[in-house]
Amino acid sequence: MFNLEGLSQDNSVRVVTSRQLKQQSLDVQRDVYDSHRHRVFALAFYMTGSEIEAEEILTSTFVKAFRMEPKPSGGQVDSALVEELRERLPLDQHEPAAEVHLNGGAKSGLGTRNVRRTDLEEAIQTLPPNERLLFLLRDVEGYSPTAIAELLQMPEAKVQRGLISARIRLRRALAAGSVVELPVVREAEQNAA
Repeated sequence: MFNLEGLSQDNSVRVVTSRQLKQQSLDVQRDVYDSHRHRVFALAFYMTGSEIEAEEILTSTFVKAFRMEPKPSGGQVDSALVEELRERLPLDQHEPAAEVHLNGGAKSGLGTRNVRRTDLEEAIQTLPPNERLLFLLRDVEGYSPTAIAELLQMPEAKVQRGLISARIRLRRALAAGSVVELPVVREAEQNAA
């Protein structure tokens, strides 16, 4: 009645092919994830200050990116991250720009001091979310102002103004905070040790 032998061979070929395609798809997704996860997590962590929330953003970002495209590019992952950050943080709220005057106050002494990483991380957290993201994308991740403008869909001039404001706020926060002056070790003392 039934040709079970022919049916089982046909099904086994389909099953094997289906498994291979599924494995290839998973491998591609794993490669994309591994290529971008550190950057996405770092940005999410600096934006939220919370490892738990950064992990949630990381997961949501890649879910969105893979829904857009089976093999998303770095730009598509970044777009998904910005979309996720916009949903969670007030990125589009306009903060009053920091005064561009540096009459000694914020600048005094920073050129001769070493800034501890923890002080810088705390100062970054004091920035408004929109300026924090601009600073992180430009000065930490190295994106060009043009690329940031495209990613955030804003004029490049606004990106530049936000970066200036963020840097000024950081200088002021660091100057007002507990920036520790580290001793300078002379080369002769270092060689003697």
